[in-house]
Amino acid sequence: MSGTAVGIDSAVAERPEPAMAEPRAESPTVVMARNHMPTLPVRPTVPVEPGTPWINDPYGNAVRTGRGPLFLRRLSHPDRPDGFGEEHVLPLDVERWCAPPDAADTSVLRRCTGSVLDVGCGPGRMVAALAARGVPALGVDLSRDAVKRTRHSGGAAIQRSAFDRLPGEGRWGTALLMDGNIGIGGDPVALLRRMRELIAPGGLLLAEAAPEDVDERLTVRVEDAHGHHGRPFPWARLGTTALLNAADSADWILTGRWTAGGRPFVELRRRRANHPDAQPSITERPHHS
Repeated sequence: MSGTAVGIDSAVAERPEPAMAEPRAESPTVVMARNHMPTLPVRPTVPVEPGTPWINDPYGNAVRTGRGPLFLRRLSHPDRPDGFGEEHVLPLDVERWCAPPDAADTSVLRRCTGSVLDVGCGPGRMVAALAARGVPALGVDLSRDAVKRTRHSGGAAIQRSAFDRLPGEGRWGTALLMDGNIGIGGDPVALLRRMRELIAPGGLLLAEAAPEDVDERLTVRVEDAHGHHGRPFPWARLGTTALLNAADSADWILTGRWTAGGRPFVELRRRRANHPDAQPSITERPHHS
């Protein structure tokens, strides 16, 4: 196989499929994060325009090193415009993101069909694992450091927003929204409608929900243990019920839901077009020796 029809530059080599990882105990990042949370300073609310991107800063540093602790701090909420206290700092599991896929990740990888677009790919563990299986895959992330790490791991990635023009729009077989990425942009329905534009008719969206029963629209920022932080950006947190409600509003069909390693996932399918001009999904090009 020498490439795909989506503009991925390098060839995807055939490599043995990795064995499924065993369920792991809570990672050191989360443990360290909880230990550090009481010492983080409370910061005032900072206004942010919708769609303002967050790039690099403490997140980029954590991705480069593969270590936290790193946090997501709530800065605003419709019912609390003055901000939140220390109890509203959420630990981000950087070490798990930078490690090979675990058992929960593998349950998602097994459901992927056709070519795969990983939106908000982060350090690229899913893209690299798909590439190792010989599956055409592309990661998309705003962070330069995340894109670099994905490529270094053997995956293909580009530095763009999910709302930018992307390769192969309307022809991807599967798209991923992992690790809370249903929150990208702070408007889950708008994001899910955008995903429908990217995926082929009949294609799949595999999305991870928050483990709690939440439905929040927030302004947040990324912080490290020393209080260094990036720019505020809009975000959302959705549990499974809220995610399914948003999916229904965006005209997705629920075809599966499951929990693995305490992480809930849903499988959504884009309705097939009813006219003969619908684009076929992206497929692999024939292998040339």
